[in-house]
Amino acid sequence: MTDVFSTKKRSWIMSRVHGKDTGPELKVRSAAHRLGFRFRLHRRDLPGAPDLVFPRLKKIIFVNGCFFHGHTCARGARIPQANRPYWIRKIARNRERDRRNHRRLRAAGWRVLVIWECQLKDEKRFTRVISGFLNDDGRHRK
Repeated sequence: MTDVFSTKKRSWIMSRVHGKDTGPELKVRSAAHRLGFRFRLHRRDLPGAPDLVFPRLKKIIFVNGCFFHGHTCARGARIPQANRPYWIRKIARNRERDRRNHRRLRAAGWRVLVIWECQLKDEKRFTRVISGFLNDDGRHRK
């Protein structure tokens, strides 16, 4: 199946896809800030350059787009018909890279939370998830 857009139009569309300061990331940053947490952005000295880093808490939040990171939701499970083998390999590499980065971070003592783009539809729910993650000290309670 061929692309519905011309090569020039598709190139323009893809040039608008960015890895930083995306709409979903801004929503998560806003929620964390409203909850009273302060953070650092995109620390390149950490594996995967996490979206939000809470150094004092030793916690990290990644905000992942469902398509590019291969989430199991409807949007993440969709594979384009055009250049299908490329996208299957690309998304598999992204997933493996994410797993590797999360393992490295956990081994270094960081706690990691992944927020998926599809979870951001319910603001109250994702705010509760963020609050629970950031307020949990990691110890088991009775």
